[in-house]
Amino acid sequence: MVLKFAYIIVILMIWCMYPLTSAQYLDETITSSQYENMTIARPGCDRKCGNVFIPFPFGMGRENCYASSWFEIDCRNNNTTTNSSGEQKPYLKYIDLEVKFIDLWNEALIIMNPIYQSGKNCERDKTGGINLKGGSPFVYSARYNTFLAVGCGNTASFWSNGEEVRACASMCNGDDLIKVANCRGRKCCQTSLPRHLSEYNVSFDGQECAYGLIIAVRLGYWNLTIKDVKHLNEVPAVLEWEIPFDTFYSNISFLIDPAVAICYNTSLKQHPDYYSGKLCRCRYDDDDDFKGSPYIRGSCKGPPPPPPPDIKSHGKWAIIGVFSSLGTIILLFGLWWLRKVVRKKIAKKRKEKFFKQNGGLLLEQRLSTGEDNVDKTKLFSLKELGKATDHFNINRILGKGGQGTVYKGMLVDGKIVAVKKFKVNGNVEEFINEFVILSQINHRNVVKLLGCCLETEIPLLVYEFIPNGNLYEYLLGQNDELPNAWEMRLRIATEVAGALFYLHSAASQPIYHRDVKSTNILLDEKYKAKVADFGASRMVSIEATHLTTAVQGTFGYLDPEYFQTSQFTEKSDVYSFGVVLVELLTGQKPISSVKEQGLQSLASYFLLCMEENRLFDIVDARVMQEGEKEHIIVVANLVRRCLQLNGRKRPTMKEVSLELERIQKLGKQCNAQEHQEELELAGNEDSQFWAAYSTTSTAGQTSDSKTSTLEIMPILIK
Repeated sequence: MVLKFAYIIVILMIWCMYPLTSAQYLDETITSSQYENMTIARPGCDRKCGNVFIPFPFGMGRENCYASSWFEIDCRNNNTTTNSSGEQKPYLKYIDLEVKFIDLWNEALIIMNPIYQSGKNCERDKTGGINLKGGSPFVYSARYNTFLAVGCGNTASFWSNGEEVRACASMCNGDDLIKVANCRGRKCCQTSLPRHLSEYNVSFDGQECAYGLIIAVRLGYWNLTIKDVKHLNEVPAVLEWEIPFDTFYSNISFLIDPAVAICYNTSLKQHPDYYSGKLCRCRYDDDDDFKGSPYIRGSCKGPPPPPPPDIKSHGKWAIIGVFSSLGTIILLFGLWWLRKVVRKKIAKKRKEKFFKQNGGLLLEQRLSTGEDNVDKTKLFSLKELGKATDHFNINRILGKGGQGTVYKGMLVDGKIVAVKKFKVNGNVEEFINEFVILSQINHRNVVKLLGCCLETEIPLLVYEFIPNGNLYEYLLGQNDELPNAWEMRLRIATEVAGALFYLHSAASQPIYHRDVKSTNILLDEKYKAKVADFGASRMVSIEATHLTTAVQGTFGYLDPEYFQTSQFTEKSDVYSFGVVLVELLTGQKPISSVKEQGLQSLASYFLLCMEENRLFDIVDARVMQEGEKEHIIVVANLVRRCLQLNGRKRPTMKEVSLELERIQKLGKQCNAQEHQEELELAGNEDSQFWAAYSTTSTAGQTSDSKTSTLEIMPILIK
């Protein structure tokens, strides 16, 4: 009995020391040959199709060979001209795509994904994306895959659930021998995938044939050239998978041996705070020489048995029993202490891992130069921000964008903040960039950075909370209760111009925002402007005049000269600000269907109206009603200068800021003058009133009468 109890204690000790580490990357995974001597299929089921091993919960043949219809594999003979040997190949029956490898321990599946085509002179028919909705356990991996668009002078848009979630643009310089890893906008472009991607579609804006594909980036396929892609029908891509709850509890749970396997909840298909399935691991497969399948009994190895006791007499048993009881108490206390130490160690390692993963070392390196001032920023803990945002409840979401999701939170001192959770997917440059830039900016019209948190898998930034949304929402949802629309818009434009002038000229090191748009201009409780979202911004040396980068930005605000040359200058921000000015004048979207011109950019249509002397046809009705026409014309002429195709002809942000301040002062002077004229007019009317009475009173008098008006006025007053 004592030995049995000691055996249980040993199992508890091993369980306490077992680290709950994350899955390995595919490039560190077990090779297919290590499946050879392992039990991976259920009894009586085939374990291999061609050269590909099929581990349970995947399977072929009878229904009990696979967990559910989602995991059924169809083994086919491909008797084609290119495969005359009739080699068998596995296909995932649910989506009818070839399977190249099933990774049981990283929950990944390598498939051959079709290439999407569109445009003139395409060699093959257009192919759509794969739909993984409808309760399937698969999603496209955002960690291992990337979206790639190949084509000359094309703009590719990546759609999911009816919304555009990614976009990139390519130019025509370069040749077809460029590797896709080095395209950087030359005849091809690339962008990351969103998480939980179940279905997608691609659209192109160009004349030539264009190709859109999802490709695995960590499996050695970056040596493909653009020419290779044009002649392929499909490329390798990675699907991540989980076992849905209903499938697990009906077909798998009874196969799990809890003594040697551990199962945990997953959230592959939903928000990270909500679980959608389960996965399992072998408890004791923590070495490189052996890994087993937790879904097959007998595949996982068990704990080593304790050595047999060497007892020669009952007296020794009694002594052992006494010491075992005492030892058990000591052991239980030791286990409690050991578990506490191990948990702290695991938590510390996880924090160190996320700190490195989120660019903490790179951030320290940049801050060690002494150029970046972060004295006023605070390092928040995950526990503190989780409590502030109700554990990142979806009801606390303020907005979503290409860089991440923003939540509303309240700190323990009652202060309201905005917490931004980045979507870095291994690329932390945007997070570090925004943190470093905002930490050194101190301007009343730039959103204030309060701190950050690097303890999480996804980095977090904490800002001051801006309550009245953004300028785009304000313009589209006109609030008639807010007075003086023209004065408010002119003030917002002046404040934003002053902030950009500060970034370009007054900051310690010039900063190009690179994504100026109405959704990145927030409005506080007094509707004062706050420029936000510096993930794409760049600091440049004082001597530098431009940045040479891959083209990125928002359509409708993108500088045409930057799109052609890939050189971003301060005048590119001026162009984007010019589009914001057009939005303030017209109250319309930057890209929309406008009257007889159809679908085109608002900036182009505005310039066309000015050329045809139809400016007041496009200006917002409230602006026309409340603003002086002369002032509106002056602002429109300033817009025309900002939207010049040649960047050298555009004004600087300093000139724009001074011009808007001048217009704002003229408006105030006009209002004051109008007020003075109203007072004078009221005074003149009173004088005319008394003059009328005076004339009436003296009309009957003779010329020699000495009775004056002043003598009659007291009588009138009575």
